[in-house]
Amino acid sequence: MGVLWAVVLSAAPLAGFVPVLEKVRPAAPFHVEGEATVHALRGECEGLQLRLRQEAAPASLSRTVLEGAGTSIEVRWMAQRFVRARRPSNPDGAVGEWPDPLVPVGDAPVPPLLYGEICVPADQPPGTYLADVEVALRGGQQVRLPLRLEVLRPRLPATSTRPNTFGISLYSLARGHGLAPESEEARRLLSAYARSALAHRVSLHGMGIDPLPSRVVRGRLEVDFRAYDRELGPFLDGTALPSGARFSTAEVRDDPRLPPPERAQLYAAIEAHFRARGWPQLLFFYAKDEPTPGDFPHVHAQARAVHARSRIPVLVTSPHDARLRGAADILAPVLNCFFPRPGPATCPRPFSAPVLRQVSGAKRVFWYQSCMSHGCGDAPLEGPTASAFTGWASYMVDHPAALNRAMGPLAFLAGVDGELYFATVYAYDTGDPWEDTWAFGGNGDGTLFYPGTPARLGGAPHRPVESLRLKHLRDGLEDDEALQLLARLGGQAEARALVRQVVRSGFEVERSAEAWERFHVALRRALDARWKGRE
Repeated sequence: MGVLWAVVLSAAPLAGFVPVLEKVRPAAPFHVEGEATVHALRGECEGLQLRLRQEAAPASLSRTVLEGAGTSIEVRWMAQRFVRARRPSNPDGAVGEWPDPLVPVGDAPVPPLLYGEICVPADQPPGTYLADVEVALRGGQQVRLPLRLEVLRPRLPATSTRPNTFGISLYSLARGHGLAPESEEARRLLSAYARSALAHRVSLHGMGIDPLPSRVVRGRLEVDFRAYDRELGPFLDGTALPSGARFSTAEVRDDPRLPPPERAQLYAAIEAHFRARGWPQLLFFYAKDEPTPGDFPHVHAQARAVHARSRIPVLVTSPHDARLRGAADILAPVLNCFFPRPGPATCPRPFSAPVLRQVSGAKRVFWYQSCMSHGCGDAPLEGPTASAFTGWASYMVDHPAALNRAMGPLAFLAGVDGELYFATVYAYDTGDPWEDTWAFGGNGDGTLFYPGTPARLGGAPHRPVESLRLKHLRDGLEDDEALQLLARLGGQAEARALVRQVVRSGFEVERSAEAWERFHVALRRALDARWKGRE
């Protein structure tokens, strides 16, 4: 029977696997594989895609449980839903339906396109794990597809080694879900979004936003940290997830209502509180975002207040400008500022990360992706301007999946100290992300989640709906983690040679799903070869 099925599958497959870095649009030709092999390190999550012929859906999907040398691992299946791009982000994008929201299977009949997630625990015994993906199609036909998981010996740390910080706001997500921000339900929902972000190696800033309660007693500022600790404590002490993952960064919760002397006391109190709690995060103060030269005196005043009574580093989002020297402990230019490119300038002063640290005096150099990667206006890009704003690593919905994944490997290539991104739920404030994610000239800029409301999820409770782009972003962060580990084990040259197979600069990113899969497997096998004797 198995031989007969193999013949039928090769002649006219009804279901099969699709490369994980292929965004499958509704009208895409039906090309699938009858089996899949996934390579993963311990402590790593990997994805796969399952596609059914349109006429074979809706279908039902049995539990997929991988069995092998250790505890069984279940595949978490999610239905891929589509959002419409009404205009392209730039020439790299296109109008029409794009897969992005991922709704857990069970909330609706199984659609023609699914994303499967395999998360390997850090203590999982290495070896081969096998399962059959069993799908019952419309009309009673059954499909059984072999799935193989190779768990390698190296173990990724639960917390990201390279810090990152992405924005979120309780008030934005409450608006997106139609909840009162002061409600307990909204607070629980904020925690759910933060757990989801952390599971994808993303740390969040903003969160509850409201200043910490404080009062002056005999000239001394007393700060009440109880609500803050309830909100952020699990993400800072490693109890939010079973893996023990922590946020890698924490933003100072400022209070602009306080006069300067008391604000300096506030910063000292926050620093002391982190020290007393033993929280190891990179605590930073986010100065005025993207300051103009007219804002520089204000940025210096902010830095003086922070530095007066604390050692908290000040982060400034700006290209290099000598007038910011002494204020920016962490300088964060846009991605474009690290890779000079012929044609119209998208950054006034590009430098490599080592040179930027030297010329700016900053202790750390972060970077961030912005509309400078795809063009910030609403008008279509043409001529030399179009070429200047194409090819960059990007988190846009209508861009190739490889561009969504590239920031992690690029961070290793460029040697930056961390990544910043301005928002994860920006479109919650501007409308309904399920209908339109357009912002700052791109589809999905600042929006990596969708509001999982009861109306959207068939009556299920409010919850965050993750995006396909968030999965690709996480995979890139795992690539970076593996590259760093390989370099620390003596494979620096090998790691750099491997990463250049898929990224050569911020605007030179390999788009072939097959090339990325070769890189993925080669990197993990190279790391496995150097792991001997570490257990």
